[in-house]
Amino acid sequence: MTEMGRLRTVADCQFGAGAGDILFPEGSELSLTRTGSGRPRQVYGPDSRLATYGTDGRLRLGLAGGRRLHEERSGGEYSVVVGEESVPYVTDGRNVFAKFVQSADSTIRPRDEVLVVHDEEILAVGRAELAGRGMLAFGTGMAVDIRDSRQSS
Repeated sequence: MTEMGRLRTVADCQFGAGAGDILFPEGSELSLTRTGSGRPRQVYGPDSRLATYGTDGRLRLGLAGGRRLHEERSGGEYSVVVGEESVPYVTDGRNVFAKFVQSADSTIRPRDEVLVVHDEEILAVGRAELAGRGMLAFGTGMAVDIRDSRQSS
């Protein structure tokens, strides 16, 4: 199996069947940076960083990677929906707090990579700090630690 094939397999395991082909399609312009030991680190597409391959064997999404997943999947997998009042904060790269979450995929577990969405538009990607159900149940606490966000306009 090729290196990109292994990264596709990791994406499928982490985000569900077909995610590897969505993030890293065969025959597309992808470039890879490596660590000093030669291990894959960053995966770039023509539209910027798609993902980082962590030392724990998991992918950390870049905004471009999150956008690819969001555009290809309409089921709201790994999505956290926030209200209008959160948009300026999230696009500035600030974290999402539970009291501002309007809905969340119930399969989200703490430490999962998630997409932060408002009105079907992706605002940011980050790491879930609470389970999807907990984001809705709790009135306080950080729900998503934002890693990469779209710039405010």
